Amino acid sequence: MNQAEAIVPTTSRLGDAQRIRLIFCLFAASITAAALAPSAGSVLKDPDSWWQVKVGLDFLVNRAFPTVDSYSYTFAGHPWIAKEWLGQVFLGLAYRTAGWNGVATLIIAAIGLTVFVTAWFLSASLKPIVAVALTFTLAFLIAPIYTARPHVFTLPIIVIWTAVLFRASAEERAPPWWLLALVVLWANLHATFTLSFVIAAFAGLDLLTRTGLSKPALLAKWVAFGLLCPLVCLIHPYGVQAILATFTVAHGNEAVPLIVEWRPFNAQEQAPQEAAILVAFFGLLTSRLRIGWAKALFIVFTLHVYLSHLRFVYLFFLLVPLVVAVEVARQYPALSASAWLSEKRDGLEKFFAGQFHLLCGATSVLLVGAILTLNNAYQVAPSPTTSAGGALAFASDHRLSGNVLNSYNFGGTLIFHDIKTYIDGRTDQLFLGGFTKTDEATGQTGGKPLLEAQLKKYAIGWALLTADDTRIPFFNELGWKRAYADDYSVIYLPNS
Repeated sequence: MNQAEAIVPTTSRLGDAQRIRLIFCLFAASITAAALAPSAGSVLKDPDSWWQVKVGLDFLVNRAFPTVDSYSYTFAGHPWIAKEWLGQVFLGLAYRTAGWNGVATLIIAAIGLTVFVTAWFLSASLKPIVAVALTFTLAFLIAPIYTARPHVFTLPIIVIWTAVLFRASAEERAPPWWLLALVVLWANLHATFTLSFVIAAFAGLDLLTRTGLSKPALLAKWVAFGLLCPLVCLIHPYGVQAILATFTVAHGNEAVPLIVEWRPFNAQEQAPQEAAILVAFFGLLTSRLRIGWAKALFIVFTLHVYLSHLRFVYLFFLLVPLVVAVEVARQYPALSASAWLSEKRDGLEKFFAGQFHLLCGATSVLLVGAILTLNNAYQVAPSPTTSAGGALAFASDHRLSGNVLNSYNFGGTLIFHDIKTYIDGRTDQLFLGGFTKTDEATGQTGGKPLLEAQLKKYAIGWALLTADDTRIPFFNELGWKRAYADDYSVIYLPNS
């Protein structure tokens, strides 16, 4: 057999392997979407989903980027920017197309895409079946952040960004310049784009630990790439303001400790995640896996950020496996993609390779069918714990007017229904200067005088509270009357 004849079957085997790998990843994404579809309403449980959609809808109507707050009366006219405008526009378009079903479908599609790219990059190092099983586990562990907010759109981006940069580092190549376009998209979708700088720095550090100063030209390209990252992020309607607004939250403000997703890790409430962390560290301590100090530092960083703020669960569980998969495959060959490539294809894999186009078409049909079924068979809606549907219907029927004092979780639905808020979820930029602390204190022991002062200061005409709001006894003591109540919300009116 000559060299040309030997290359043909090898190339064919590689092509078949890529097709098989692609089918595995497509199936993983499809199964994830199918699993999420029956409970699609769960992605609408966050109170901020209301105002995120509303901002997107308003942008589609006005075609203007807001620079001051127009949604609250307490901070009306204060500087406020829609720094995640593109993600909000996506949500607005989905709502305009198919209501809340459209929003839920879009979020599930983004989650499915995240599963696909995660399985794809993991399967570059690990056996496809191992990569898919690991991906399913990771998708389950980060499920608490599956909400209808712009950050979900960035999950596939952060997976691609991390995997490509660390692979370039491992192969001692310059970072691909097309990633700069990806970070521009990221910057306009969500404020977490500043994490791209940190991840790029860790990937560059990993390269430096491997090559030292022996390849100055390569290091220069990495430095240039790192310097360009924050510069291209200025391709944003708000320019440097978007970066500065992100840093104000990263350094913490008075609202951060009061918001659940910004609170630190709690083992009693995050049992599956705690178990996964313990299993992972047990494996690291008892195995012979060597990953180098740069990647070890990256693991420590992502774990620290997650333990500090629950919302960053995906940094540890999504990114760490991507970063260490190369070492796992190298040091445990039985799990590696190269070992799988050398194996004889079984019957199922041969079927996948031989019927590749048919299976891709069938998968597409199934996904479209699932979307249509979701939109026709289920009418999803935000959680009643955030919608205050009955209370707002009562307020409309009785033409309640004047400033409303609302519980934090009802701020989003008030914005959506064009009622100016007392407080809402935009505490990254607004409701500061002691306002949020004061609002929290009005519901604590001895908070009645503070509450009375706020009612007078802001000329409150009615109050919309969650059924478990700790200020309810104070309203009773101040002589306000309960005009409406259901399992989720309460309306109080002044006696006069």
